[in-house]
Amino acid sequence: MDTFIKLPFYAKVSLIFIGLSAFISMLYVAQNIIVPVIYAIILAIVLSPIVDFFIKLRFGRILSIALTLVLVLSFAFAVILFLCSQAGKFGEAFPTLVTKFNLLVDQSVVWASDTFHISTERLNKWLQEMRSEMVNSGKSAIGVTLIYTGNALVILVLIPVYVFMILYYKPLLLEFVHRLFRMHKRIEVNEVLISTKKIVQSYLVGLMIEAAIIATLQSTTLLILGIEYALLLGVIGAILNIVPYIGGILGALIPCVLALTTQESFSKALMVVIAYAVIQFIDNHYVVPKVVASKVKINALVSVIVVLAGSALWGFPGMLISIPLTAIIKVICDHIEDLQPWGFLLGDTMPPFVLPRFNFRRRLKTQTHGK
Repeated sequence: MDTFIKLPFYAKVSLIFIGLSAFISMLYVAQNIIVPVIYAIILAIVLSPIVDFFIKLRFGRILSIALTLVLVLSFAFAVILFLCSQAGKFGEAFPTLVTKFNLLVDQSVVWASDTFHISTERLNKWLQEMRSEMVNSGKSAIGVTLIYTGNALVILVLIPVYVFMILYYKPLLLEFVHRLFRMHKRIEVNEVLISTKKIVQSYLVGLMIEAAIIATLQSTTLLILGIEYALLLGVIGAILNIVPYIGGILGALIPCVLALTTQESFSKALMVVIAYAVIQFIDNHYVVPKVVASKVKINALVSVIVVLAGSALWGFPGMLISIPLTAIIKVICDHIEDLQPWGFLLGDTMPPFVLPRFNFRRRLKTQTHGK
């Protein structure tokens, strides 16, 4: 005879926290395995329509997947070559920029000393301490950077292999997911899979369109303002802008510092700040709602939390995939009755806000009549 054990509330909460801690620890420890697989699954979902198109042209499944990967890798290689060529020009002028930046720092020290009545020796000593700390931290970070670079190269090699295998075994994987559930649940599972596919495809396509628009706007603005390396800075700013809320600020800092260094004009740097603020306003109020946010219904509060959580868990790759993963979780929650409140919490559907009203007079009459 089956016996049902009813646990107290504190025991349930403890088990939930223990399970979450074990799950998050597993995600962190196995990130070198999990992150490439997640990226490969997302890319396979995006590339699936192209593969299906080649299959309809009777190219064969293996040849269709190979052609799709060759096209994507060729495009990525062309973008990388463009960035490397621009970065090479920037590297040639880097020593001159460093000299001008040091001169700008010296001028700032003199201005701060005259404005705030602080001795220049004290400011120079403080800057020297900061530089020494940065050098020490930079030396310790070189080894970590090399390790991460090696891991990134391994991941970049593994992802195309994973994508090829996932696309090839797509029918097998889909049938496996269907067989995990009973017959009466398979229709609902199919709806979840279709919704997840549409969300991932539309979100990433929208993200690429947004990046192209932002890169064009930023590069054109910097060219008009006469800032050097406008194309490189525009593309870098568009790539950083993919990271919500944080990337836009980082993308604006680089051209501002470059404007101060090369143009030696505070007004030019101020114009860059104003121009980037206008571009961010256009991006947040017109581009994102029409192109990206309309595809993924995740509210801003949850977006900030999951981006920071993804960064803490998996670093920069976690920041990039945090919102698509959250959107997938929302789709799953929306199709499971017990989890629908959580899906509602993740979404951006605002219920009508009504202030609670409490009628003291009515309550007083009720208590008086009761007596």
